Amino acid sequence: MILTAIITIIAAYFIGSVNFAVLFTRAFTKKDVRDFGSGNAGSTNALRVGGKKNGILTFVCDFLKGSIAGFMGKIIFSYIMNTTGEAWAMPIYGAYICAIFCLLGHIFPLFFGFKGGKGVATGAGVFLSICPLATLIGLVVFTICFIITKTVSVSSLIATVMVVATAIIMYDKTALFVPQMIFALILLLMVVVRHKDNILRLIRGEENVFSLGGNK
Repeated sequence: MILTAIITIIAAYFIGSVNFAVLFTRAFTKKDVRDFGSGNAGSTNALRVGGKKNGILTFVCDFLKGSIAGFMGKIIFSYIMNTTGEAWAMPIYGAYICAIFCLLGHIFPLFFGFKGGKGVATGAGVFLSICPLATLIGLVVFTICFIITKTVSVSSLIATVMVVATAIIMYDKTALFVPQMIFALILLLMVVVRHKDNILRLIRGEENVFSLGGNK
């Protein structure tokens, strides 16, 4: 059953490695999204480079692949636990571990030279399997922050903190709290580290303000 868990985790990484920003932008514009705009292979830059349809499709598919990976981990680990009774195979642990590896795949995609996105949309998707309320709160917080700041990076970081905080507070009572907290903080750290350049630009007051027409 350990082999089944390992295969599931690897599958989560492969799911994450499907980079829709690159795929859709190539399909719509014949361009590599990583060569334009911010150079990030995510939904925001896909929108800048390929337009609204490109950006929306990228966000939705990145969100869905995170959800699929998280639910896959939850279902497979539940099966393992019910079959063997192993404590390590708690469904929530499976969701978190697959979430981490899916995010790793999104950030370092095997299929695209290990150069991917920052993980916000995919991260929001994985938390749908972990704590749906956290995902809902994150989307609301992102929307409010973006309306106020017009800055995607600020909105993304604040929303990510809120998602992780909510997931920690609303942790799955059927499993131990500390492992869930550690997994959640690992996901937060991955997104924050990927935004390090944005954070430095924010400190210097040089971060881009986003508009539907592009950068201001």
